[in-house]
Amino acid sequence: MKNITRSLIIFLLLLLAGCSTHSSGDFEVIDETDSATAESKPELNIKIKIVQNEAILFVDTDLLISKVNYGKERKAGEGHIHVYVNNGEKQAITSFRYILKEVKPGKNVVRVSLHNNDHTPYGVYEVQEFYID
Repeated sequence: MKNITRSLIIFLLLLLAGCSTHSSGDFEVIDETDSATAESKPELNIKIKIVQNEAILFVDTDLLISKVNYGKERKAGEGHIHVYVNNGEKQAITSFRYILKEVKPGKNVVRVSLHNNDHTPYGVYEVQEFYID
């Protein structure tokens, strides 16, 4: 019986020795707040005010709009705005207020998207319909 008890105690000690609380250093701890910030996208909200045959576009975003770095290398959290009216040509803007002149009467659609300095998209956009009498 003593042999079985000794064997059991030795087995348990060996088992516990294998379960160390020390890290082997094989993996790296990543700060989750840093990775979430790196992947976060800017916010976007647009409003449109109609004045005769013009539409005044108001853009609200937390993206830093940069005229100085427009067209240059990408910088996180910085960029400019692309505006498309009725699927027409892109209009790149660097202001929070933009006037769409001589818009056709009837239903119109504006698409506003946020882009990096180098024109790559942030993947953030908003589409709104508006009407001109």
